[in-house]
Amino acid sequence: MRFAARRVLPLLLTAGLLYFVLRRIPYQRLLAVLGSADYVRFLALMTANTVIYVAWDTFVLAVAIRWFHGPVRYRDLLPVRAASYIVSVLNTNAGRGALTVFVGRLLDRPSLQIGSTVIFLVLTEYTHLVAWAVLGIVAFGSELTRPLLWVPPAVAGFWLLFFAYARAGRTYEEPAAPAPTVSVLMSRWVTAPWRGALMRTFRLAPPRRYVEIVLLRAPMFFVSLCLYYLAAPAFGFTIPFGYLLTFLPVVFMAAALPITVARLGTTQAAWILLFGRFAPTERLLAFSLATALTFALTRALIGVMLLPLAYRDMVEPPRAPEPGRHVAAVT
Repeated sequence: MRFAARRVLPLLLTAGLLYFVLRRIPYQRLLAVLGSADYVRFLALMTANTVIYVAWDTFVLAVAIRWFHGPVRYRDLLPVRAASYIVSVLNTNAGRGALTVFVGRLLDRPSLQIGSTVIFLVLTEYTHLVAWAVLGIVAFGSELTRPLLWVPPAVAGFWLLFFAYARAGRTYEEPAAPAPTVSVLMSRWVTAPWRGALMRTFRLAPPRRYVEIVLLRAPMFFVSLCLYYLAAPAFGFTIPFGYLLTFLPVVFMAAALPITVARLGTTQAAWILLFGRFAPTERLLAFSLATALTFALTRALIGVMLLPLAYRDMVEPPRAPEPGRHVAAVT
């Protein structure tokens, strides 16, 4: 029953959000915008965005895997990363789970350990998007964005507490003393989750790894920012670059929430709420629907094209590390 509810809830939530958005717009106006869009320009830009995203996202994953799990070749990781995008069409969390299983099978590593690195990448992805939004607030600040200045200290506070908790958990990985004190026993109880395999990456990662992975993602977002800016006129509107820099990360964070199907519903609501001053609602809705569906389907198409290679990598015996190479120490 609980499993069925988890499968049905995203469908219901997606349908509810789309109904709430669509009921505000006469469908004739929406169809007129969809019929008049410049799809040659739009598809050229958005397809390029997907290809660059898949290539760079795999590169970031490969770097993290090498940091925390040992050597892996990019050409081996790309097919299994692409295959996980097929699952992500239905649910983002399911795609992350598939990625965990696929990479674990490829490297012959426990899935929970790989899952720890996937969670690490998810949390740092949100932090990376917040950093871009803060850059937009600082560089192109206005009365509208000034109330958002509380976000940077809030995010910094979260990571300070998070990192301190992870370090505290690491302290008690050593064998227990013959007669631990009450305070030590309580500390072990509080930090017990961090001794599990699922939190392995957070225990291993020093502070600079968090910063490096955030910086490593920066080119990927900047390319998407530029391509979205150039693609919007295909649907008959333009958003100032500084405003898009500030609020497109918010749209991407809403899209990344694993609560709807194919990023639908949350993305459209975010576009209309954040950019309604620059374009009619029907144009924003048409553009957001087109971008979400194009992104999901082109990623899945790349996954289908590379699926035979992913199948070969997951079915063949796992590759042993190359002679003379060892798992890199995380320092």
